[in-house]
Amino acid sequence: MKLQRKNRVRALAVGALAVSGALALSACGSDDTTGAGGGGAAKPSNIKCDGKGKLLASGSSAQKNAMDVWVQNYAGACKGTEINYQPTGSGAGVTTFLQGQTAFAGSDSALKPDEVTKSKQVCKGGQAIDLPMVGGPIAVGYNVPGVDNLVLDAKTLSKIFNSEIKKWNDPAIKKLNPGAKLPDLKVQPFHRSDDSGTTDNFTKYLKAAGGWKHEPAKKWEGEGGQAASGSAGVSSQVKQTSGAISYFELSYATASKIQTAKLNTGAKEPVEATVDNASKAISEAKQVGKGDDLALDLNYTTKAEGAYPITLVTYEIACGKGNKAETLPATKSFLTYISSKDGQSALKALGYAPLPTEIADKVRATVAKIS
Repeated sequence: MKLQRKNRVRALAVGALAVSGALALSACGSDDTTGAGGGGAAKPSNIKCDGKGKLLASGSSAQKNAMDVWVQNYAGACKGTEINYQPTGSGAGVTTFLQGQTAFAGSDSALKPDEVTKSKQVCKGGQAIDLPMVGGPIAVGYNVPGVDNLVLDAKTLSKIFNSEIKKWNDPAIKKLNPGAKLPDLKVQPFHRSDDSGTTDNFTKYLKAAGGWKHEPAKKWEGEGGQAASGSAGVSSQVKQTSGAISYFELSYATASKIQTAKLNTGAKEPVEATVDNASKAISEAKQVGKGDDLALDLNYTTKAEGAYPITLVTYEIACGKGNKAETLPATKSFLTYISSKDGQSALKALGYAPLPTEIADKVRATVAKIS
């Protein structure tokens, strides 16, 4: 049974990567009652349904695989409600939300002050808030024939992604991998072409821990390299390109069987990109948002044993007050489910980190107040 369940989860993740564009699953056409597509989440019967019709949302592609499962479960329970989540990227999702076109947005970066100000035009009598919902590691995936246990550090990654290291047998990489047979192969770094919260978090790590020469941003600022759209795009390029390296959520590496680098953080042992190791780092996050805004400050320079520092937290961005009357019931119902223990329990099997208890409790209390 465990093997069967594991295979079903892998099949779901692979299928999620193969699908591009909008996800639209209608409760009217769903017979699924297993929960998480076989991933072990609670049965949809535990979901409290409110609202009817179609709920539009868009944004982070990092959380797409989680959204696939959440929407499937919600659709199986809430007849007549359709959740349509488009993984357009964090930047595009926030823009669409601020234009009043969607009920909520997914973003791997918290709102900036000017975006909060703009949100007051959409959230009548209120403003948008950041709700942490999905955590996890940003894996550094690579395709180097004959190299199975690559170790890198922040300084070396900064040089790789700024096109300062050209070959895989560069002395800096050799120093970190004394026993590896590194080939005289061209390094081919890939970055996101779209405005991306994953890029923002990855470059914050490079800046904080590796002396990255550019300012962290959703838009790629590094020199050279090649671009592809979305996490699915860059992971696909790594899978098919010898010498390639890129950054994307662990679920994409797992689904495509892409090798991921361990990080030399200054701890006793190099740290692997795993859900548990990312959770150790995320647990060090501090709330920097005010009031009901739960924006977090992540520690990218942690040297704690077993703490993987390249992490992201995907926020659902919604109006704390002032939601449209026609979308409020379904928005609150769906956010209540995905922040619940049942919703969060679906994440680990997909390569994501459930929220630490202290943060999760705050999210649930805040969602309950949305109006």
